[in-house]
Amino acid sequence: MTTIQAPPGRDWAAIFTSWAAAPSETETIKCENAERAIRKAIAASTRLSGCTTVFAQGSYRNRTNVRQDSDVDICVLYTGGTFFPDYSLGNGLTAGNLGHKDGTYQYATYKQDVEDALVAFFGRDHVTRGNKAFDIHENTYRIDADVVPAFEHRRYLGTPQNHHYITGTELHPDAGGTIVNWPQQNYDNGVAKNNAANRGFKGVVRILKRLRNEMADCKIEAATPIPSYLIECLVWNVPNECLTNPTWDADVRQTILYLWQHTGTDDACKEWGEINENKYLFRNSQPWTRAPVRDFLQAAWKYLGFA
Repeated sequence: MTTIQAPPGRDWAAIFTSWAAAPSETETIKCENAERAIRKAIAASTRLSGCTTVFAQGSYRNRTNVRQDSDVDICVLYTGGTFFPDYSLGNGLTAGNLGHKDGTYQYATYKQDVEDALVAFFGRDHVTRGNKAFDIHENTYRIDADVVPAFEHRRYLGTPQNHHYITGTELHPDAGGTIVNWPQQNYDNGVAKNNAANRGFKGVVRILKRLRNEMADCKIEAATPIPSYLIECLVWNVPNECLTNPTWDADVRQTILYLWQHTGTDDACKEWGEINENKYLFRNSQPWTRAPVRDFLQAAWKYLGFA
């Protein structure tokens, strides 16, 4: 693996302070404008008004977005009664003994209804249908937005006599498959971690995202396969004491070092979870593995000139 060091003489203390900052007011306003316009589009639909809730999710809602990848991720969640259940972690739970019946409103129909509402409001030229989401193109007033149609996902736990469920979202890409997300848990846990780490959690996340983007711009191959959300989850698994140092430089050093030390084997990080704590971070169901993470950490350490 070829690694590159940044030009000498850079003031990393000042750079990290800038990178750790929350999105600017201008960026935030453009994000809010996009979210507001999508709410209006859905509310104007006779098919969707009154049976959906529209909310921001991902790095924008969590305020860990950075300028180069600060598109708004908006979920349009159907609340009309149809949901996707998961009984696999329950003890003898089935649709039958819980009184559940198949819904008549299909996800494919719902996604088409969302597309129709977006096109009616923004115009066909401003809406692109993707495999998982609709891209609402940016303009001078709003930032680019990804609109994700979803049904409620319910993970049922317990027995038929004493059960409960936790709520996430589920979508079915056009190409097939199932994607389950836990946006509320991501948000709540991120806020709690950030408070416990004296605001160090989100600051380090933003720094590493900006670092990853700069390294990618410099054609450092190890930065390319590391998605934004993976960076957030990696820092989530770093102890708070690594994120509460007097300087950002110390926080970044300790974070990279901790992650390097604990991603050397499957066993060392097998219990790590996503921020939502409802998915393991390194298991077969994930689109990433430890090896690219290790390459990125090594390349980042070299790029920063850390000894």
